[in-house]
Amino acid sequence: MPGQLWDYQTPGWAMNFFERWRDPLKWQRLRPFEKVAWMVEDHWDGIVSYCHATNKVGLGFVEGLNNKIRTIQKRTYGFQDGDYLRLKILNCTLPKR
Repeated sequence: MPGQLWDYQTPGWAMNFFERWRDPLKWQRLRPFEKVAWMVEDHWDGIVSYCHATNKVGLGFVEGLNNKIRTIQKRTYGFQDGDYLRLKILNCTLPKR
């Protein structure tokens, strides 16, 4: 049995793990843990999609992408158009021709 939420391969087992983790927290009434539980529930679709082996992405790739986005944000400082930023991010992530 996997020890972390993101180690599960099927959404049903991941949900079961999360519910077993969350249920005891209800009785403790610890505000930070309640916030985390609500955040996980709000983002459950993304977590479930990560359970499928074909959707797992290495952390190195994610860090590299985040660094590219931060660099683009620095270059576009002062522009008020969010669509322009999205366009620049898409442009840097598309394969080269």
